[in-house]
Amino acid sequence: MNAKLLFKTLFLIVILLLLVMIGLNNQQPVSFALRPLLHKPLSQPAAIMYFACFAVGLITGTVLTAGGGKKGGTSKPGKSEK
Repeated sequence: MNAKLLFKTLFLIVILLLLVMIGLNNQQPVSFALRPLLHKPLSQPAAIMYFACFAVGLITGTVLTAGGGKKGGTSKPGKSEK
């Protein structure tokens, strides 16, 4: 197994565990105001707010790192197979 893939998987598990712990321990409501987009403040439990911010960050990171890989199916000219 690739060590980099294993590290990323363990890191994601730790982050998700942290998300669960935050959800269990932060149930008091918080107010979120974003004047240009929301006309009145949004009041939700702190864990829901954290989850929403985490989801936005995760999706943003996925979009920014998606693609850009090596193109497959082309071989270098002049190489012969044995």
